[in-house]
Amino acid sequence: MTAVGLAPPREPAVGKGWWMFLVAGILWVLIGLFVLQADFDSAVLIGWMVAFWLIFAGITEFMEAGVAEGYKWVHIVLGIFFVLGGIAALLSPFQTFTILAALLGFFLVIYGIFNFVMAIALRHEVDLWWMTLIAGIVEIWLGIWAMGYPGRSAALLILWIGIGAIIRGVVEIVMAFQVRKLPREVAV
Repeated sequence: MTAVGLAPPREPAVGKGWWMFLVAGILWVLIGLFVLQADFDSAVLIGWMVAFWLIFAGITEFMEAGVAEGYKWVHIVLGIFFVLGGIAALLSPFQTFTILAALLGFFLVIYGIFNFVMAIALRHEVDLWWMTLIAGIVEIWLGIWAMGYPGRSAALLILWIGIGAIIRGVVEIVMAFQVRKLPREVAV
């Protein structure tokens, strides 16, 4: 029972948005699997896939900015970059594979650096920080590889998109369970 005029204690709101990370992670993995099994022969379809991948990346960054305790501005800036890149890819899907590979490589390097820095910054607060660190390193490597060999075929471009989406999905799912655990740690 509570005393008159006193509200019952509430659970801290720190980890309430954990399910958004989980849903985003599952969607990323599904997108990655879809892209990897797809057979796109047209440059237009590949351009659209890159566009939708970047726009979805931007949307999930904005979602994460809504629930992030710190570094909200980083999520917002990344979200803006991803959405603008996606819109640019939508408006000109006939671009050569060189431009698409460079664009995808650029975004993978930027996001990989972000994951790498966040893993190092949060290594004392997050148990599985090393998974984000490894994902960041792989994303940086994939981005540099994509930019270093811009004339690759459509199959390699699809591979980069699919692997990048799956990596992002795994990171989001791990983050969901880390964020879900936060209210219990704060309440203790």
